[in-house]
Amino acid sequence: MTVRFATSSDGTELAYEQFGEGPPVVLTGGALATRTAGVPLAGELAALGLSGVVYDRRGRGDSGDTEPYAPAQEGADLAAVAEALGGGAAEAEVFAFGMSSGGLVVLEAAARTGVALSRLVLFEPPFTGAAGQLQDPVRVARLTELIGQEDRSEAVAYFLAEIIGLPPQAVEGARRSPGWDDMKKIAHTLSYDTTLLGDATLPTDTLAAVRVPTLVLSSDASTPVLQEAARATAEALPYGEHRTLPGAFHQVPPEDLAPVVRDFLTG
Repeated sequence: MTVRFATSSDGTELAYEQFGEGPPVVLTGGALATRTAGVPLAGELAALGLSGVVYDRRGRGDSGDTEPYAPAQEGADLAAVAEALGGGAAEAEVFAFGMSSGGLVVLEAAARTGVALSRLVLFEPPFTGAAGQLQDPVRVARLTELIGQEDRSEAVAYFLAEIIGLPPQAVEGARRSPGWDDMKKIAHTLSYDTTLLGDATLPTDTLAAVRVPTLVLSSDASTPVLQEAARATAEALPYGEHRTLPGAFHQVPPEDLAPVVRDFLTG
């Protein structure tokens, strides 16, 4: 596919690719993900008559970066990609999908930037404070320290173990996986995701400002905390609804997820 670039409001260049010819769905990835992580879902959406658009969030893949980091700027980044696809035109229809912390970016764009997003789908936005599990500032400080020391491997391992809560065997499996080196390359962006999340409580002002229909999804194999976060997010949105799908921890197979996304966006 052809890699194109959109320019964000601060001049940062954002790499994106489009799969399919239908109405575009901008897919925003979560922590430790580049645009390639969204390609399977983008392809499934393209086969269903939409076009899946994947992009590298700032500091990742082929996209640029501009300091200092600000959560609002990530919303502006998504808006820039949407506008490059025609989302600034009144007759255009652009949708957005956010995976995990990518859902926070989608909410920021929809609430604050004025970009024309018709409908949204969020998969397990990690507002775990809705279930009483706040983001620990001590762990965030330790992660920031590891990133500052350029200890990328330990930063990724610490994030997976102490912030995500994966068991030791899962972390060791990740270390041995082919994708470990790719995760290390973007380890510095983990501080972006923790900043974006804040203390993990629901951002009620942001949610109240999202005035378009929004589907919040969760997997039946995810932790109760993540499932409760999804339900609470949907309840706090003016036009939100929640649905649980069969899947694995923090994921649903793209071939199962795509029809649900398509039906909601085009319904």
